[in-house]
Amino acid sequence: MEHVLRDIRPLDRVRSIKVKLGLVVVASVAATVGAIDTSFYVGLHARWAFVAGMLISLLVIQLFAHGMVLPLRQMVEATKAMAAGDYSQRVTATAQDEVGSLARSFNTMASQLDQVERQRRELVANVSHELRTPIAALRARLENLADGVEALDRDAVAAMLKGTERLSRLVDQLLELSQFESGAVLLNRQHFGLAEAIEDAVAEVRPVRPGVRIAVAADGGLTGAGDTARVHEVLTNVLTNAVRHCPDGGTVTVSGRAASGGVRVEVCDEGPGVPAADAERIFERFYRVDAAREASSGGAGLGLAIARSIVELHGGTIRAEQRHPVGCRIVIELPD
Repeated sequence: MEHVLRDIRPLDRVRSIKVKLGLVVVASVAATVGAIDTSFYVGLHARWAFVAGMLISLLVIQLFAHGMVLPLRQMVEATKAMAAGDYSQRVTATAQDEVGSLARSFNTMASQLDQVERQRRELVANVSHELRTPIAALRARLENLADGVEALDRDAVAAMLKGTERLSRLVDQLLELSQFESGAVLLNRQHFGLAEAIEDAVAEVRPVRPGVRIAVAADGGLTGAGDTARVHEVLTNVLTNAVRHCPDGGTVTVSGRAASGGVRVEVCDEGPGVPAADAERIFERFYRVDAAREASSGGAGLGLAIARSIVELHGGTIRAEQRHPVGCRIVIELPD
């Protein structure tokens, strides 16, 4: 019976809950009067005619009202399941009235919570993985030193210092991302020379891969507007990503020019490029197109995620495009 009633929702197209209630009352009264008249017509006693009318009225109310309250009943069960950690619950949202609108909003909320929960689990797993590698290397090195297997010399200290720097950099990046997501970052907006900002970022990134040439093409008189330190961070993160993926002897090209309502910076490399399916995902935390290659080069997959957060905080956009025949182009647009 419950399954049959679940599929009977004749009032779904009515857009007002008030009109629905009125129709239920009218249908109930009409059914009651009809049942009583029919009972008198077939010769039933008035007492039984009244009982028959009431039963018919209750049946009509059940048929019409069940579809109205079904989403509410489902939401009660779904909230209990979600309180226990199951965010896969959804409710029937075919009605066009206020209850249907509430059901659709509930489904949207449940979907977002489900996505947030998956992201949380992925974040915990990724952070654990990224921290485990340098910690394991440091522990092994320290155990060798403690057991006398390895001598405490300058190379050993330098290697351990490099491991702690990687840990510190990862923690700092995670803290920075959390600040962006919580809205705790304020911008110190001011005008800056775009060519100077690009040159400063190039000078900082060039030692990362001395075998990769970085070419700059920017108008010396062009100015942008934004937080200079944050814009520098965006440029260094994008440039670092480009030089890491560029082959030895290759060239990374950085260009800056005026755009509609602001400035546009393009960073192009000669690496393997980014597949169209990954063009958006490369800006997600810890995402790597080539996980093994990126991990070996020391990247944690957070640089582009931070860059996107900063650019969006400025009201701008950042995207990845495939270059032909090879390579990737990162396009950054910042408004005035």
